[in-house]
Amino acid sequence: MTALKVVDLFAGAGGLSEGFRQAGFDIIAGSDNDPDATATYGKNFPEATVITGDIRAPHVKARILAVARKADVLVGGPPCQAFSQVRNHTRMIDDPRNSLYREFVDVLRQTLPLAFVVENVTGMDQMGVREQIATDLALEGEYVVHPQVVDAADFGVPQTRKRLLFIGVRAGRGMEAPVLDGSGATDSITLTRFTGSRKPRYQVVVQQHIRSLRTGEALSNFDDLLAVTAAEAIGDLVNLPVGNRVDVLPYSQLSKPRSAYQRAMREGADKVLANVQVPRINADTELRLNGIPPGGNYRDLEEELLERYLTGQRWGQDNGSGKLSRKHFYAYRRLHPDIWAWTLNTKGDSVYHYSVARALSVREFARLQSFPDRFVFTTDPRRGPIEGRHDGGPAHSRYRQVGNAVPPLLARSVAASLYAQVATCLQKQSRRKRAG
Repeated sequence: MTALKVVDLFAGAGGLSEGFRQAGFDIIAGSDNDPDATATYGKNFPEATVITGDIRAPHVKARILAVARKADVLVGGPPCQAFSQVRNHTRMIDDPRNSLYREFVDVLRQTLPLAFVVENVTGMDQMGVREQIATDLALEGEYVVHPQVVDAADFGVPQTRKRLLFIGVRAGRGMEAPVLDGSGATDSITLTRFTGSRKPRYQVVVQQHIRSLRTGEALSNFDDLLAVTAAEAIGDLVNLPVGNRVDVLPYSQLSKPRSAYQRAMREGADKVLANVQVPRINADTELRLNGIPPGGNYRDLEEELLERYLTGQRWGQDNGSGKLSRKHFYAYRRLHPDIWAWTLNTKGDSVYHYSVARALSVREFARLQSFPDRFVFTTDPRRGPIEGRHDGGPAHSRYRQVGNAVPPLLARSVAASLYAQVATCLQKQSRRKRAG
């Protein structure tokens, strides 16, 4: 096996790096401006150089370039903040709001690795900038670039999460930019709301053609990893105590794994499981959750449960209407056990459990993102505001780190599609050197 080296820019907690490591790559460095995210990265990638700071700062850029010159593959998810170029004809790379994206392209230009992967949200694709980005990354013919939209749930992740990928390989080296081919589960399986009975209910519906039936069978089989449900992902953690301040529990206090996915997530873990704190919820929220069926949301609440305050406890801002405001609606969403989760965001109240009236722990978020249990989320031990830190405190930071990450199983599929091509290219280079 050829040792292939990866550098991860805008790495966050390290979802891309974890997937590439699982596929056999050596992670030699990761960088990010958020000190809490790089604390997590350093804990989980002790073999890598961790660079904390703004890539636009000359001393940070110099460190990044030094390690990136050793990389065979450069990966990252540079933020692209400006979509106005669609209207005013300014190219993305020239817009000052996209300076971080420009820095990624510059590192690529200065280091010229054999391959790269850039991931970002599909909103960029919807704004019509796919070709601009592909052209920027091609570096005037240095790379062959293939853009594609993929959904993580089609690659064994128990969460639908669409991402726009740009995979590039050096031109003239005998490599091809790979096209990922997932299960197709998200195109053939849906969660449908039925209202014929007294209370709404949600049911998984599978389209009637061969590939759909195959993924439908996988979804109902706890030993099949082709498609994974929420229950298969977190069912062994259902009894986590609410409001517990201790963030670790021994596995001996948890249910035994019931699915192939749960067993896979536990591989390589210690005797204790980290990131298991479950936030407290107020009495009003508990009442509403008990009125929402699995898979449901605020639309399923009966009229009396839409009152702003149910038990007399005052919480949050009162809009004066006596009813829940629109901003509360999307906080009341329950998973369905028989299908994957919707796209997680960075907030702990963006999803609630399917069978108990509670929020999810960071570990359950991580399971739905396909992070293995050995991957521990932490924060920089320094207190208060520090450069690059986001507001909200340590607990929010951990949810944020997980919610912003690339699912490792998706990243592993990307990495596996690249490994053989890049390894073969390096072997050919080595043989030519020996022959010369």
